[in-house]
Amino acid sequence: MATAVATGPLDAHLEPAQRELLARCERLARERFAPLAAAHEAAGEGSRLDRELVGALAAEGLFERLYRRGEDRSWSAVVGAMDLCLIREGLARASTAAETAFGLQGLGSYPILQSGTAAVIERWVPRLASGEAVAAFALSEPDAGSDVARLSLRAERDGTGYRLSGEKVWISNAPEADLYAVFARTTAGAGARGLTGFAVARESPGLSGEPLEMISPHPIGRLVFDHVHVPAEAVLGEVDRGMSVAMRTLDLFRPSVGAFAIGMAEAALALAVAHAGEREAFGGRLKDLQAVSHRLADVATRVQAARLLVHDAARSFDLGLRPIGQVAAMAKLMATEVAQEAVDAAVQVLGARALERGHPLEHLYRDVRAPRIYEGASEVQREIISRALFAEGGRR
Repeated sequence: MATAVATGPLDAHLEPAQRELLARCERLARERFAPLAAAHEAAGEGSRLDRELVGALAAEGLFERLYRRGEDRSWSAVVGAMDLCLIREGLARASTAAETAFGLQGLGSYPILQSGTAAVIERWVPRLASGEAVAAFALSEPDAGSDVARLSLRAERDGTGYRLSGEKVWISNAPEADLYAVFARTTAGAGARGLTGFAVARESPGLSGEPLEMISPHPIGRLVFDHVHVPAEAVLGEVDRGMSVAMRTLDLFRPSVGAFAIGMAEAALALAVAHAGEREAFGGRLKDLQAVSHRLADVATRVQAARLLVHDAARSFDLGLRPIGQVAAMAKLMATEVAQEAVDAAVQVLGARALERGHPLEHLYRDVRAPRIYEGASEVQREIISRALFAEGGRR
């Protein structure tokens, strides 16, 4: 998708193994995953689940970075927040489609791995790890996006389990995912305290869905639950404690949304720098125009600052420093907002060619918008940060 993003002094805070992981993911994305994704989109399948790409991610061992089976045959989560950020940043530098497929597999499967019963884990995690099956995280509803306390999908006891009735929307990988981590209301009027997580298979009777067309080609859709039966063993964690199941996953993955954004920003910046260094204009090169060079200098500075904030949030998670909500919110907020700025600046430097259908920046311009909304919109992140500030009485 873009010129390779060089590593160097700006990676001095990373360990050698971390720099190697970042470089490997970027190389795989550029050489193997990006051509697969391009062929998928060229065939008019950009809004469909790309199982060939998922299989390629598995074949290269990237899903093994999420979870693996131990010598005792049990499955466990193995990825740390920092490694997760580096993988997503590296992939996003060269293939947003590969990054998205990787991130969604982790987001959808982690509630299963961390809170599922032994029977559910044994049935699904081997297939998820191999890329045979694809997972999805089903939280949002038509009237409940960032405000999860308003979730209304009902889960009613029926003697042998539960019956789910209602709707989910804007669910990535829907309606084609094989397994959904679904969050439904088990206690009316209890807000976020009355939610329960469930593992729901796509073939469950009464479950249907349809794809949605978005501004950027992406597998996403609507799910309708018509008294879908799920057995008691499909409950994730404890009844009425589903919010904690969801938040344990989001605490890990939210900083890495910032890493995804940073990868896109770095790709856009690399394209702009390359173009400004080659393009002749006004008797010289674009880079000789102070308005251009200083704009790119400002963007580069802000991208690196946001990147360091993302990495700091990831380290805080890995070190068990709690609560991490404030720094994770800061990281996601700044990274996604800066990425939007970086891509826009790159488009301005390249001009009309950057808006031609199929140009890498045209693709990034559409892809960069969504991360400011999902997994907590920028306004929600600001609310989290401000609440933490006032709870501390302004102390830092």
